[in-house]
Amino acid sequence: MKTLKHYSTIALTLMLISCNVSPKPIEYGSDGCHFCKMTIVDKIHAAEIVTKKGKVYKFDATECMVNFLKEFDTSEIALFLSNNYTEPEALIDATKATFLISENIPSPMGAFLSAFKNKVDAEKTQAEKGGKLYTWEELLAHLKD
Repeated sequence: MKTLKHYSTIALTLMLISCNVSPKPIEYGSDGCHFCKMTIVDKIHAAEIVTKKGKVYKFDATECMVNFLKEFDTSEIALFLSNNYTEPEALIDATKATFLISENIPSPMGAFLSAFKNKVDAEKTQAEKGGKLYTWEELLAHLKD
């Protein structure tokens, strides 16, 4: 009986550890985009989805992440993450980010899309580079077409 209890405790612990809902670092130059299969090399435009079960999908650009959503059950997603334009490699909550589409800032898939942690940084970059700002919801509607 003690052995069964011991194995049950170990199994439960392993299940909890394996379902860790958190971002995973992107290995630039070796990880591939789950949507377009390109190698992720751009440290300011990458993105990531983490499901409620802890599975991580990595993307070379936010636009690949958005396109992936068209074929995925979004109710299973816990985290939508994009790289912060002003802090390369730093993943931010895409649902709270401000996005800039500016033809003066190329992105890997040609959508000219960049994410910013706060609206002030996005507006400052917009003043320098031009373009249009979007919230997460506005971006989804814009890229849906």
